[in-house]
Amino acid sequence: MRFPMLISLIRPIGPVVIGISLGFTLSLLGVTWVEEPCDAVSKRGDEVVLVQEGNLKGARRPNSISPGNGENGDIEEDFEPRIVPYTPVKQSQPKKVFRAKYISTELGIRERLFVGVLTSKNTINTLGVAVNRTISHHLDSVVFFTGMRNRKIPHGMFVVTHGDERLIWNMFQTVKYVLEHYISEYDWFYFVQDDTYTEADRLKALVGHLSMDRSLYMGSPEEFIGGEPQGRYCYGGFGYLLSRTLLLRLKPFLENCRNDILSARPDEWLGRCIIDYADTNCVDEHEGLQYYHFEMGKNSDPSKEENVNFKNALTVHPVSDPEQMYRLHKHFTEIELQRTYSEIEKLQAEIKNISEVAHDGNRSAHWPIGINPPFEPKTRFEVLRWEYFTEDQVYACTDGSPKCQLRGIDKADVADVIETAMGELNRKYMPVLHLKKQQLINGYRRFDPTRGMEYTLDLQLEVVSQKGRSRSITKRVHLVRPLSQIEIIPMPYVTEATRVHIILPMTVHDRYFIDQFFQVYADNFFETSENAVLTFLFIYDPFEAQQVNQNDIFGEVKAQINAYERKYPTVKIPWISVKTEAPSQIKIMDIISKKHPVDTLFFVASVNTNVNSEFLNRCRMNSIGSWQVFFPIHFQDFNPDVAYHNQQPPANIDLVKDAGHFDRSGFDEACFYNSDYMATRTRMASDVQENEELLETLDIYDMFIKYSSLHVFRAVEPALHQKYRYQACNPRLSEDIYHRCVQSNLESLGSRTQLAMLLFEQEQGNST
Repeated sequence: MRFPMLISLIRPIGPVVIGISLGFTLSLLGVTWVEEPCDAVSKRGDEVVLVQEGNLKGARRPNSISPGNGENGDIEEDFEPRIVPYTPVKQSQPKKVFRAKYISTELGIRERLFVGVLTSKNTINTLGVAVNRTISHHLDSVVFFTGMRNRKIPHGMFVVTHGDERLIWNMFQTVKYVLEHYISEYDWFYFVQDDTYTEADRLKALVGHLSMDRSLYMGSPEEFIGGEPQGRYCYGGFGYLLSRTLLLRLKPFLENCRNDILSARPDEWLGRCIIDYADTNCVDEHEGLQYYHFEMGKNSDPSKEENVNFKNALTVHPVSDPEQMYRLHKHFTEIELQRTYSEIEKLQAEIKNISEVAHDGNRSAHWPIGINPPFEPKTRFEVLRWEYFTEDQVYACTDGSPKCQLRGIDKADVADVIETAMGELNRKYMPVLHLKKQQLINGYRRFDPTRGMEYTLDLQLEVVSQKGRSRSITKRVHLVRPLSQIEIIPMPYVTEATRVHIILPMTVHDRYFIDQFFQVYADNFFETSENAVLTFLFIYDPFEAQQVNQNDIFGEVKAQINAYERKYPTVKIPWISVKTEAPSQIKIMDIISKKHPVDTLFFVASVNTNVNSEFLNRCRMNSIGSWQVFFPIHFQDFNPDVAYHNQQPPANIDLVKDAGHFDRSGFDEACFYNSDYMATRTRMASDVQENEELLETLDIYDMFIKYSSLHVFRAVEPALHQKYRYQACNPRLSEDIYHRCVQSNLESLGSRTQLAMLLFEQEQGNST
């Protein structure tokens, strides 16, 4: 009875008890336990004490109280929060990343073939020159190695001298030099004697099919003297090819080869060294590629040689004299030319056959087959203009005249086209018909930038049959002179950081235009601190020089120079005064050249020139020391009274044909280095001693053309602009310079259309 009553009393509070029990259980499970350090635990009886360092606190159980006695307890009770100020991290200077000058260097791309020619003091000027002339145009790197050399080195050849005539020593020094200077730049190394002819194109083709990672020693295998069975070396007379991998394997043992191997022949010494230390024998065949060579007999005629090995030869040895070397080169060039023509014909036939199955049939194959299709203009302004010509005259002249005589290269071009047309016609119709040219009736030509020069000829021909009958017919033929393979000419490296010294010669007639020059120059250079120095050269005639103390004709100009120097304290404008009756360019530059270092870059300007930074950068890039001088063609404004007759001229004149023209008769502006001027002037000195009038009859352009081997670069320069001005031509200078000055004045008056309109208006006014 009591038990049921107890149950009835407990039942209402049962869920409460169960809930409290679950709460305690869950709270115990939710405690975060921290692993206690092993070395920081010490026991005292049944009590466990956690030893902490510094402010580090161990984990404690819930509702537990941290001990307050001791040092740690004091620190915790006295703890106060504090604000730590933010200190920005100092950014260190980033390290300058070194980048290679060329992408190929950064990517580790090497050139394919290096050629070393073994020559001597006695043969470098004969056979050495012949080898250079026959292979240097086909191969990128050709170096000549010799023991001793003559005082005069042949022009255009890179010669390395070892200073000793011993053959083995020279061979050792040659390999060592290549390992020190070229091993990281090339994949293959070809060595040949100067009495061997090398067919350069075949050598490049052979190397182009060889794997660069092979240890290959390739040439004409020969047995060692005495018949030693351990290996074969490459005979030096026919040349030999070494891989970069092989030379790198040989490099650590090169000194051992020099000390341990005895031999009388350099090729045999090198062969023993390669076999002993690189474990590689000479082979003449590798992966199906053959090293063909041919031994030349005495007094042999290459044109009569029918041997198959000779026709396929990579090298021919021995060559007795330079004349025989040139005959061999001519013969092999003709063979390669015929092979090229045969390949072209096969390709044309293949293109023609494939085009038959194209969508639009044979029309998809443009004539001539294999040449780019003609240019298709998008608008009427892009239509290419045809020039009409005869055998003596052309009806499109550079000076704008309607008709002029065919001269020079144009006449040779027309004669060559007619001769080619007759040759192709006779090849097509002979022996049935024989054609003879009577005259050229009509000729048309145009330059297509996508394919070359196109010609259309109407020829009057005499046709002679096999029976001797003849008649006159007219035949139209079409010809194309295609553009040849584009060649990238390597140029020396230049920068735009070079300081330019602007030389401004001034005569009494130029002083009235100095205000405009100073205004433009100050805006473009003084304000921007351009890396350029302006130097004035005041030219007095003898009478003006006598009056300089009483009445200096350039006094106002000098006052302006002082004013600009005060306005721009960092700017200094030097000036030089000279006295001469005939102010020729060469006499002026002789004075300027002596006052500047040899590495100075000059820009000779005129008072009418509007100079800007864009042009100076091109002056720096186009003027290359010991390589090239630059003569820009400025844009000359027309006379505003003619170009803008009865109109107000615009403030800024655009470069259009009705506003001006590029003055090809003007040679006043020039960019060149002082070293190049001095070298050219030195070559001219002997002729000046015989004829002092050369200093007045020649200008700087003519001097560089006649007495230097530099590239004379002359091109239109849109950034070089000149206002119209009538030039006072000095009759004391040479007739050619005076004529050019007069021609420049006449061409700068206005265009033909503008001058014709003025004449028409004048005639209309006179008639009324």
